[in-house]
Formats: sequence, C-alpha cells, structure tokens
Amino acid sequence: MHFDADGNKLSVPQEVQDAIRTLIRWSGEDPAREGLIDTPKRVARAWREYCQGYEEDPGLHLERTFEEVGGYNEVVLLKDIPFQSHCEHHMAPITGSASIAYLPKDRVVGISKLARVLHGYARRLQVQERLTAQVAEAIWQNLNPQGVAVVINAQHGCMTGRGVRTPGVSMVTSRMMGCFLDDQRSRKEILALMGF
Repeated sequence: MHFDADGNKLSVPQEVQDAIRTLIRWSGEDPAREGLIDTPKRVARAWREYCQGYEEDPGLHLERTFEEVGGYNEVVLLKDIPFQSHCEHHMAPITGSASIAYLPKDRVVGISKLARVLHGYARRLQVQERLTAQVAEAIWQNLNPQGVAVVINAQHGCMTGRGVRTPGVSMVTSRMMGCFLDDQRSRKEILALMGF
C-alpha cells in the first residue's frame, strides 16, 4: 500500500488501470473475472514500489561520513547484497547480488548506506551495466575515495523466462575506479576478497 506524506492512501490513475486491463485482455484473459478485478490496482501499486528509486537521489545516502576510524586505511567491502530490479527492455525481473568496495582516503560511510545506494538505483528500469556504473560513480563522487570496485552478479528474467529460455545463467558486470583500476595488485586483491 502506498501513502502520501500525510498518510493518505494513494489512488491509482484510471488510465494506468485501463492500460493494465488492456494488457490482461490482450494476453487472453478476462479482466472482469473475479480473480482479476482488482489486479490493475495491485499491479499499478507494485510498479510504483518497483520504481521508487526515481523518487530519490541515491547519492544523498553518502552525505553523512565519519572521520574517526581509529587509523583504519584499508578496504571497506560489503559483499553479497541482494537486490531486485527490472530490465528496461522487457520489464522482466533482474535478481542478484552486488559486492561494493571502496578504499577510503580520510572518511568512511555507514555500511548500510552502500546497500541503500544500490537499492536506490536498482529500483528503476535498468540494464545491469548501467546499474553497476551508477553505484560506482555515486560512491566515487560522494566519498572521494582512493578507489571503488562494484561487481554485480544477476539473473535476468528476460533471458530465463522468455526468448532463449536459459535458466541458471548469470551475468557478471564490474566497474573499477581509482586504485582498483590503475593498480593490478589492488584489483586482484579486491576481486579475491569478493570471491571472484
């Protein structure tokens, strides 16, 4: 259920409901059937939730940082963060996990913020390559670290459930910046820590 800032239930525009009814009818079903009568509203609300990343700037999660880290100057890595997105070509689910690392210069961010950045960009229509780049770029721009590494491993419903119909296949994308791009030793180390 979606609510506005005042706690009122959000209504679903009629044109959105009509579009979903048209799709149901086009698929061969009867949108007036008992089990489908409320489906247009449910689908619309679900898509509002799936795409709530458009309503935020994920980089804002990285604004509050900490300088007192007891002299810590090594890699910060958050591994295997689950996420769900939707492919912009077929609107099919993309499900997977991401590993996000950075090498701080003089400040760190709360680890939950890394997951929030990922989810902020994942909750938009996406392609995995852009999602990977957006997460890395947000960390690079907002934390000004020595390096950033993002690796995403995901399955795409547009490949597993339609078209070539090849389940079990995953796609891996990576974006390296700073020392993880320029220094081969640092790159190997971070990929090993991530399990690649």
